[in-house]
Amino acid sequence: MKAQDHGLSREEMRRYGRHLVLPEVGLEGQNKLKASSVLVVGAGGLGSPLAIYLAAAGVGRIGLVDFDTVEISNLQRQILYTDEDLGHAKLDAAVQHLRGINPNVEFIKHAVRLSRDNALEILASYDVIADGSDNFATRYLVNDACVFLKKPNVHASILRFEGQASVFWTGHGPCYRCLFPDPPPPGMVESCAEGGVLGVLPGIMGSIQGMEVIKVILAIGSPLIGRMLLFDGLQMNLRTLKLQRDPKCPVCGDDPRITELLDYDSICGMPVDLRESEASETNASGPHADISVDELFERRKGENPPLVLDVREAQELEICALKDAVHIPLGQLEARVAELDPRRETVLLCHHGIRSAHAAAYLRRTGFLNARNLVGGIEAWAKRIDPSMARY
Repeated sequence: MKAQDHGLSREEMRRYGRHLVLPEVGLEGQNKLKASSVLVVGAGGLGSPLAIYLAAAGVGRIGLVDFDTVEISNLQRQILYTDEDLGHAKLDAAVQHLRGINPNVEFIKHAVRLSRDNALEILASYDVIADGSDNFATRYLVNDACVFLKKPNVHASILRFEGQASVFWTGHGPCYRCLFPDPPPPGMVESCAEGGVLGVLPGIMGSIQGMEVIKVILAIGSPLIGRMLLFDGLQMNLRTLKLQRDPKCPVCGDDPRITELLDYDSICGMPVDLRESEASETNASGPHADISVDELFERRKGENPPLVLDVREAQELEICALKDAVHIPLGQLEARVAELDPRRETVLLCHHGIRSAHAAAYLRRTGFLNARNLVGGIEAWAKRIDPSMARY
């Protein structure tokens, strides 16, 4: 019998030989992989190892959703990219590298921000959705779209030294909202940009996602349906929590209140890059408003400059800091609020303007009527005001 009679070319038989000898995969399973399609949401830290292993495994069609360009800060963990890719569109660089790993795979580039207007159309043409996004707006959008489409949602998320993974699949188990019905308030949960992440962690969690995607496609083993895998890299501890479908879930419950896709950016808080752009254009003012880096720059040159309060952690100040700024980490602010003058205009500062927005809101609630948040944080300051400043 010729190799082509198996549905695989002679080259593919050799390439996937280690799969073919696995009784759980074999020729039938490898052909299932070849006939399958997976959408990878986010070509970043999680999406990099995930896409690499799916391509190497021979998944026939892989779609990637991302609209960013490659920045030097990505290279610490996003292993799809090299220095030569800096400034290029992530999807262009990613597909170029992935084709080098397996030219038999079809790669589809979706260079867009997923939204309520395009998500259902994009997700509908794939068998499995793998969510490697890094923000709550996309996470809830992907979950709700997968519920409506009844698609398996292979999920992972990371922060600092910890990661979690699960498979959410309506009709087979709970969805993401069964566990987290509504997004947290903006600024309540740190992002990787704010809290940091060890570079190897997304490699581990993205590989786990790849394993779960393949198990779902092949219908083998026990996918993480109804379970949440928790990984603590610092203590090297792995444990699993059981999850239950919530009959009162707002999207997959018995009487759902969410029956169509929503405006997730509005619900979860406007993304930092959009807030920064908007503030620079409107030159926000007023005692309760945000303040742009341009306005702060001018105000600091005047006779009555505002107090700048940096709420980042000490190790962040070692990278870069504004001269004459007062430093009180966010976690200590409540205990040390008496050190501040509630009558003085105070501008709150952090890395991207997320933690400082939370701090400014707290101060206003406690009588600091002139507390204002620096939109975009010290990252925006470095971009617009002082390009010589170190960025991270």
